[in-house]
Amino acid sequence: MSTVERVRVPVSGSVPGGATNAYLVGNVLVDPAARSAALDALVAGADIAHVACTHTHPDHVGALAQYATETDATVWAHAPHADRFERASGVAPDRTFREGDAIGPLVALATPGHAPDHVAFAHGDGYLVGDCCRADGSVAIGTDGDMRAYLTSLRRLHARAPERLYPGHGPPIAAPGERLAALVAHRRERESRVLRAVEAGARTLDAVVDAAYDADLTGVREQATATASAHLEKLAVEGRVEWDGSRATPVGSD
Repeated sequence: MSTVERVRVPVSGSVPGGATNAYLVGNVLVDPAARSAALDALVAGADIAHVACTHTHPDHVGALAQYATETDATVWAHAPHADRFERASGVAPDRTFREGDAIGPLVALATPGHAPDHVAFAHGDGYLVGDCCRADGSVAIGTDGDMRAYLTSLRRLHARAPERLYPGHGPPIAAPGERLAALVAHRRERESRVLRAVEAGARTLDAVVDAAYDADLTGVREQATATASAHLEKLAVEGRVEWDGSRATPVGSD
């Protein structure tokens, strides 16, 4: 089986650890986030036939166009979101894939939530999971995310009993079942805090964040705010709160 080679690529913007992991698995380059000397060297020494990404956030596709051109590789996009891929990467995909399709030694699994186009790639009993999870800390669900879909994706990954996870940020995860279960539990606890905040009188998003988070949010308040909003949207869909995007109220309140 092909080895999984990881290169930590420094990127601009607010990302965990200031870097995104690019991976080379067999002849497939995944998530070429930016140009770096280390990634240049890895690409130069490989016979790359395919380029793909776990999702199209800028810190995962920043150098995709350049490496695809230099390697003359086939560029793949998640079929339901090919237009989004082209807008984000600046490249029209050569081919598209859906869940269950193979790209070289990798097999795609749809894992929406952090982003609508998010996928993981199975490699034997290991998975390249992008921003589904990381070894420590939680994952922000931004304005284009969906908390219900994210929790479903975590549970789907857990059900597959992977032996190793290769995240988009930070080191590999050697105890995937434990980590995935912890992330689901963390999201459920945060959801409970958000619900209690609304029931206790928090009406604005800022008020909900202040009540639902007891940690210092310096430098990460924007991510916490987006994630709290995603929790409110989930609770609203489930009929547990009323939320119009600016004001939250308990169900049935005047």
